[in-house]
Amino acid sequence: MQFEREAEPVEVSVVIPCLNEEDTLGSCIEKARQALREHNITGEIIVADNGSTDSSRTIAQQEGARVVMVKEPGYGSVLMGGIAAATGRFVIIGDADASYDFLEIPNIIKKLREGFDLVQGCRLPSGGGSIQPGAMPFLHRWVGNPLFSFLVRRWFHAPINDVYCGLRGFSKTMYQRIDQRCTGMEFATEMIIKASLHGEKIVEVPITLHPDGRRSHAPHLKTFRDGWRTFRYFLMCSPRWLFLVPSGVFIAFGLLGYLIAMPGLRIGHSTFDAHTLLFASLAILCGYQCILFAIFAKTFAITEGFLPPDRHLQRFFEVVNLEKGLAVAALALFAGGGLLLAAIRQWWLTGFGHLDYAYTMRFVVPGATLVALGFQTVFSSFFVSILGMRRK
Repeated sequence: MQFEREAEPVEVSVVIPCLNEEDTLGSCIEKARQALREHNITGEIIVADNGSTDSSRTIAQQEGARVVMVKEPGYGSVLMGGIAAATGRFVIIGDADASYDFLEIPNIIKKLREGFDLVQGCRLPSGGGSIQPGAMPFLHRWVGNPLFSFLVRRWFHAPINDVYCGLRGFSKTMYQRIDQRCTGMEFATEMIIKASLHGEKIVEVPITLHPDGRRSHAPHLKTFRDGWRTFRYFLMCSPRWLFLVPSGVFIAFGLLGYLIAMPGLRIGHSTFDAHTLLFASLAILCGYQCILFAIFAKTFAITEGFLPPDRHLQRFFEVVNLEKGLAVAALALFAGGGLLLAAIRQWWLTGFGHLDYAYTMRFVVPGATLVALGFQTVFSSFFVSILGMRRK
């Protein structure tokens, strides 16, 4: 049902995802309708159903909501289907478990009218919200939510204190700009991360979280499974923390190892020799691999629409291209091959007999490392060129 005046366009679409929510769906729709009516808001209520087997669809229709069927499973899929069907300028989404009070919708709409693109509800006291007794599990309140909210502020600079809050509003145009892709629980955090990276105007409004009103089944959210999925998505969106930071540690360790092992330094009773070179080379190879994966991940995420274009990566590719990568690889292969040939010459000079390994390994280990880095650079240069190729 649409709540609108004659010939007046819909301003707000309230989208409620649904999967077997017969216990609480009716009260959520009633509160949403009351909020729109009492504040004279032209709006509509859409229930996006993801294959309910109970009486949820019947309840939604009896309450005057428009039911949209979404076959593709997943929290993100059902919201995408509901939002696609929304005709309003603004969209409000909220779960159907009665934990959110839809009477608070006008506070969100007020901020949207002020020009904000994304208005996130905040249940935590750090953002002015409140949580009723028994409404949020201990781990969610004191560990998971604060941790992921901190990470989204630190890694993506989103002004958010409650990243998991399911009651939020946004403009339909913003939603179309950020082009969401995640069909699962990551949909909610994807919206915040992408909105922040795109430079959208984001604000929080305090809300109250109520206990889950459902009795027929347990919550759909699984603490550890969905927590890991969130962290995994954060890492995918931030190759810097997943790849570049570890690579810096590995390479620094490797270069330090070379610095002290090549001249055979002694520190106290410890002698740093050929074995130290092996460990140092391993660290450099691992660090370089991390750098390559950072480039792969960032290029793939941007070309597939998971992340917006990045000016740092664009500048990188303005300087580094396939041909330059192959040239650098050729130099590494030439230098490494030369060191390996020098080691073979040492063996030849002994009549292919015993070698002074402490001396010879100072040619073999750096040579093998440079050859390995050269081969990695050759094939990585081709691979990243394929990833970055323009295509439909």
